[in-house]
Amino acid sequence: MNLDPTLKTLLTFAHPVLMWVLLGLTLYAMYLGIQIRRTRTADKDAKKELIQAKYNLRHHQISSILLAFMVLGTIGGMGVTYLNNGKLFVGPHLLVGLGMTGVIAISASLTPFLQKGNDIARYSHIFLNIVLTALFGWQAVTGMQIVQKILTAA
Repeated sequence: MNLDPTLKTLLTFAHPVLMWVLLGLTLYAMYLGIQIRRTRTADKDAKKELIQAKYNLRHHQISSILLAFMVLGTIGGMGVTYLNNGKLFVGPHLLVGLGMTGVIAISASLTPFLQKGNDIARYSHIFLNIVLTALFGWQAVTGMQIVQKILTAA
């Protein structure tokens, strides 16, 4: 497929930029989740103040955005790689990215159970998101290595 060089460049770097933004949002969502946990365990006066900050609503909103754009970013990254190279490079970066997409979907699917106070779901959600964040950090490093290869080849 022949793409305009400007569009091709834009598409090539859209995935890494989006993923760095999502990494930042992931850290923010984690902060909000910690604040929700603090709210749940706070004494009566502190709890009132923490509830007013609406950490639970913000956590759900940011997490919904993360889920949507993680899925779109994964598909987009694979699509751009295929458009630019006529094939996908099956390696750790691709496989971990696909795994991360599954992890965030599973984590989000626990929400109804979390809302009912299910502790197993809560600890599973926390564990999955810690794993997701660690993998995201690794992906950021390997993604920048891929960007460097693209820039060197250009």
